Amino acid sequence: MKTKREMEYYFFVYGANFVIFASSGVTIEGSEADQLKDELGEVVAEMEAMEGGGLAADESKPSNKAKQTSIGRKKFNMDPKKGIEYLIEHGLLTASPDDVAQFLYKGEGLNKTAIGDYLGERHDFNERVLRAFVELHDFTDLILVQALRQFLWSFRLPGEAQKIDRMMECFAQRYCQLNTNIFTNTDTCYVLSFAIIMLNTSLHNPSVKDKPSVEQFINMNRGINNGGDLPRELLVSLYESIKTEPFKIPEDDGNDLMHTFFNPDKEGWLWKQGGRYKSWKRRWFILNDNCLYYFEYTTDKEPRGIIPLENIQVREVQDRNKPHCFELYAAGTEFIKACKTDSEGKVVEGKHTVYRMSAATNEEKDEWIKCVRQSISHNPFYDMLAARKKKAQKTNVHSKG
Repeated sequence: MKTKREMEYYFFVYGANFVIFASSGVTIEGSEADQLKDELGEVVAEMEAMEGGGLAADESKPSNKAKQTSIGRKKFNMDPKKGIEYLIEHGLLTASPDDVAQFLYKGEGLNKTAIGDYLGERHDFNERVLRAFVELHDFTDLILVQALRQFLWSFRLPGEAQKIDRMMECFAQRYCQLNTNIFTNTDTCYVLSFAIIMLNTSLHNPSVKDKPSVEQFINMNRGINNGGDLPRELLVSLYESIKTEPFKIPEDDGNDLMHTFFNPDKEGWLWKQGGRYKSWKRRWFILNDNCLYYFEYTTDKEPRGIIPLENIQVREVQDRNKPHCFELYAAGTEFIKACKTDSEGKVVEGKHTVYRMSAATNEEKDEWIKCVRQSISHNPFYDMLAARKKKAQKTNVHSKG
């Protein structure tokens, strides 16, 4: 892979949306990607051996239990749902939200992206695990920025706005439960938490030229405490904390945390058709701030390809070889401006006139088309945040009547 300096060159080629990849601050060598592939290949082979009866009959032996736990963790990192199912089936976890939450909170050998994916799922059991996971955090007597540092270090937030909303709602409820005299309601805590994240991005992302002052931060948060203002000294202390020490990024997340936090709209597996050779390969796609990224594995730190959604349209198509297809195509230009990593780890310009993908179901295809169209036009996350801010700013009009 290219160094950060070399990646910055591609930023100018492919436009402002490329800044997420270009300014990640991580230098990746080609051998690192190869090593990761080799390790994952070994994991898959080990899993297949275990599932194919390679395990000794006496499962009570400590060595077998340790090996099963290791397999369960690796399964979890590649597919969180299957990993948890495996651990429960082999008696290494009980099927209780508290037990699963403890396992995720300890995080031993677990990928933080996978933890966030599991916690963000909209299923009753996952939501109970999320609540139990958040309750394991003790935010007592912590200022809000300290609590956020602790919370955001324990996992990587998933991409979809609805998942982020549920997780931050749980965070705000937990913080207000443990610190009863700071905010009048959880909506205030929720909105201020995002204001802190946005401040961190503005102060420490090199692509942001105009750095906000403490007065701008204070003005930005006027009226969010049920129509009233938060204490000036509180906002000043939050500002100074972020200015002095930016948020740290979990080790297994090579992307900028703030971009990951705000912008992704959807992520999941799709089959992608090649450009020169029309073969199909399964790739992990992330829709993020008007860019579509694809990875070979969910655990990869850097994408195999990046498609900025500039002058791009999306449409449903029929394909003789794959069901549930859609494609991206350039609006008014011959080639789509994109880049990918070749077999030697070099970043090269893509030569696609279209990008064709196949989803697992018709519903998934429709959801991808919808999310891509929304990303082209606007980011739905900001609509959600604006609605929550409006709710936090409301005054009790009826009590005055």
